Amino acid sequence: MVGARLSAFRGSMSYDNHKRTLFYGYIVVAAAFVIMAVSSGAIYSFGVFFAPLQEEFGWSRALTSGAFSSYVVVHGLLSIGTGRLNDRFGPRLILSVCSLFFGLGFILMSQIQNVLHLYLLYGVMIAAGFSGAPVPLMSTIARWFRARRGMMMAGSGFGTMFVPPLANGLIHSLEWRGAFVVVGSLLLVVVLVAAQFLRRDPAQIGLQPLSGDGEDDRPVSHMVSTALSFSAAVRTRQLLLLVVAFAGFGFALQSVMVHVVVNAIGHGLSPSSAAGIMTAVGGMGVVGRIGVGILADRFGSKPLLTFQFALLAASLFWIATATAPWAIFSFGFAFGFAYGGIVPLYSHIVAELFGLRAHGAILGIITFSVGVGSAIGPVFTGYCYDQFGSYLIPFVTCGVIAAAAALTTSLVKAPAPIS
Repeated sequence: MVGARLSAFRGSMSYDNHKRTLFYGYIVVAAAFVIMAVSSGAIYSFGVFFAPLQEEFGWSRALTSGAFSSYVVVHGLLSIGTGRLNDRFGPRLILSVCSLFFGLGFILMSQIQNVLHLYLLYGVMIAAGFSGAPVPLMSTIARWFRARRGMMMAGSGFGTMFVPPLANGLIHSLEWRGAFVVVGSLLLVVVLVAAQFLRRDPAQIGLQPLSGDGEDDRPVSHMVSTALSFSAAVRTRQLLLLVVAFAGFGFALQSVMVHVVVNAIGHGLSPSSAAGIMTAVGGMGVVGRIGVGILADRFGSKPLLTFQFALLAASLFWIATATAPWAIFSFGFAFGFAYGGIVPLYSHIVAELFGLRAHGAILGIITFSVGVGSAIGPVFTGYCYDQFGSYLIPFVTCGVIAAAAALTTSLVKAPAPIS
């Protein structure tokens, strides 16, 4: 009897100690947060570098925007590959290699002398570096957490808050070439170090994914189909609808991200105040990621995705005619919440509809579709400004496309389970 009680006591102590142990998935999330903060912040600082590059070389807005469009196309294509590689090898190796391309690409941007250099470095090398971040990290987090997936990727919002204003300050103190060196060095060190803490899934260290309390009672559980293979998923109507909707998202998102700072300067804001709009976008982006992510864990992604696209459309119609500083900043808050809420739903809706079997590869397809829209949007917006001297037509166009994306996502239904 005494022996049995002692064994039970030891068992309870072991269980209590296990409960007190920090789940390693949270370390993975912390590393992903840091990587996304510095990398997304660096990418979205392109709008801050936009005016200095124009002043230095005399390029048109369409030509300058084209470098970002080249970046999103290459990034989207490579994201399909990094998604599939992540399914097989995990994110640590991928991010370690990509950090070198990413950091060195920004550092070498300080040496550009012509537009070919700009397109090769930003459009190819930096794109290759960033392709190792969003898709592998979102797919990895989906493997570590069965619930609460949506609230785990707030890092890019924080990065958008802080890195563009930092880059703007560096441009004023070191000029744009020195600013590229500092940002690139930050990327090289931080991403490489943080990548070493990543693991592809809990099974690699003998753990199970973390589930939320009452997970099986949530509506989201009823949307999860038997996991599809990559070849089966690409033949579904659901994936086609998502591809169309997210292509529209990319068009609208990057048109704004590239041009919103120079648009604000054109309405009389100082460069530092205009860069502050990115802080507003990033701050509300964090709120959107966390808030919508929590709601998605409870209610599912589809209704939230439709709502966020509708909100995005409304904000874009607003900025098309906004000229006063308060109106432009109001747009930044609404737009930031809308786009921020859409970002965590990428991974969430793929997991709901298709499962985790080929999650990284399917997520890569979605990211590529965003890239296609993102490639067209900034160039179209810059071309319209060059022709008409106004952002009215392109921003209204972005609003119409976002509204169409809302309609498209409302038509998405879960595919039939496969036996």
